[in-house]
Amino acid sequence: MNKQKRHDIFSRLQAQNPNPTTELEYSSSFELLIAVILSAQATDVGVNKATKILFPVANTPETIFALGVEGLKQYIKTIGLYNAKAENIIKTCKILMTQHDSQVPDTREALEALPGVGRKTANVILNTAFRQPAMAVDTHIFRVSNRTNLAPGKNVLEVEKKLLKVVPKEFLLDAHHWLILHGRYVCKARKPMCNSCIIEDLCEYKEKTE
Repeated sequence: MNKQKRHDIFSRLQAQNPNPTTELEYSSSFELLIAVILSAQATDVGVNKATKILFPVANTPETIFALGVEGLKQYIKTIGLYNAKAENIIKTCKILMTQHDSQVPDTREALEALPGVGRKTANVILNTAFRQPAMAVDTHIFRVSNRTNLAPGKNVLEVEKKLLKVVPKEFLLDAHHWLILHGRYVCKARKPMCNSCIIEDLCEYKEKTE
């Protein structure tokens, strides 16, 4: 895909949605961190249902740590892998309290040192909470990048690095959200909705749907 096509793709996505953001509901960087940890192999809708009950009760490292693993489980048991996630979150809260003055760190190294936080989660926090040019490649972004030929790659890290290289700088901060939303609602896994896609003529997918 050439440079002009990539620019046109993001120009259109921006025009359609000038201020994209995550569909996870949060009101602080800490709430976002907890929501993203919970969202692994779970839907944003499911996570939001749980955090709507959890956050009014506990939404700081201290208050969630005070719940303990068993107490936290009661709020997140509707979410997949909740046992492991509860343990990781309690450990993360302790590290934030003892090593970071209860603040969410703004570096990849410090974020990835937190239990339950991998590269993708760290990228979401860096981009969404701290507005750093990071690219959290999930299944949606991986699919869209390969299917459209925007930034093809064999694995998520390859796609991440390629996107950071080829996405025009003016769109880099919001590209992550546009691509996720496009993959979630238009360029779907089983059958992409090519006939209602605003970038259909720019996309290089050979098997477009009617």
